Amino acid sequence: MAHRISSQSKASISVDEYSTNPTQAFTHYNINQSRFQPPHVHMVEPIPYDAPKPAGHTRFVCISDTHSRTDGIQMPYGDVLLHTGDFTELGLPSEVKKFNDWLGTLPHETKVVIAGNHELTFDKDFMSELVKQDYYRFPSISKLRLEDFDNVQSFLTNCIYLQDSETTVKGFRIYGAPWTPWFNNWGFNLSRGQALLDKWNQIPEGIDILMTHGPPLGFRDWVPRDLQRVGCVELLNTVQRRVRPKLHAFGHIHEGYGIMTDGYTTFINSSTCTASYQPTNPPIVFDLANPQSS
Repeated sequence: MAHRISSQSKASISVDEYSTNPTQAFTHYNINQSRFQPPHVHMVEPIPYDAPKPAGHTRFVCISDTHSRTDGIQMPYGDVLLHTGDFTELGLPSEVKKFNDWLGTLPHETKVVIAGNHELTFDKDFMSELVKQDYYRFPSISKLRLEDFDNVQSFLTNCIYLQDSETTVKGFRIYGAPWTPWFNNWGFNLSRGQALLDKWNQIPEGIDILMTHGPPLGFRDWVPRDLQRVGCVELLNTVQRRVRPKLHAFGHIHEGYGIMTDGYTTFINSSTCTASYQPTNPPIVFDLANPQSS
């Protein structure tokens, strides 16, 4: 799909020369541009739950990667809940319904949810391949009939579900996308480079809050046991050079939980589950000044 770039538009993004090796990309940009070091980038302390919300602000509560382990989560109050995917183990309809029921118990006025690589049934292409291959890596999934999951998104009645789409909440434009760089052939996996960039190119400019399942390069994307960066270089370049949201919320890399900023965009990895799938990372609260009504 051709994208018209207006004269006021920021840079159009092309595939990065280090696209396929994020660890090398990180090292290159750090040495040559100090791109991931102060003063360009620094860590941010989370807002305490009992901190009063400033006047004229909206309070967002960010969670991710709850993996059907929501029972013990202490949810702070806020205006808008953002969940950036992996709310189930495999996207089984029973798991989706359980998650939706839990959302219904929460007091937040609006809940916005995207899928992650574990929501296998939400990825129609993945499922059609799985069915064709009679593929038993996911036995409980391969037992499903098409009618069990064909309209699985419709079970999410207690939230706004985004998939390569946007919504406006309290004047904030929010865009959500589930895609992540290929890893072990899960749902919504795409090859690094052009395939992912084609998805990121669909993100409109003027978005206030970007929800993706996975991180951009260099922001809460370090996997200690592999000594590797795993974030998407094209996503980073899209966020910093073209879209420039105020908030970029994601998860996926459980070890990357925490908050950083590049001075303009705040990056929040709110993975609830730790690397050992214990749901002990607390939700992250973030206040944004309300958009000026035109």
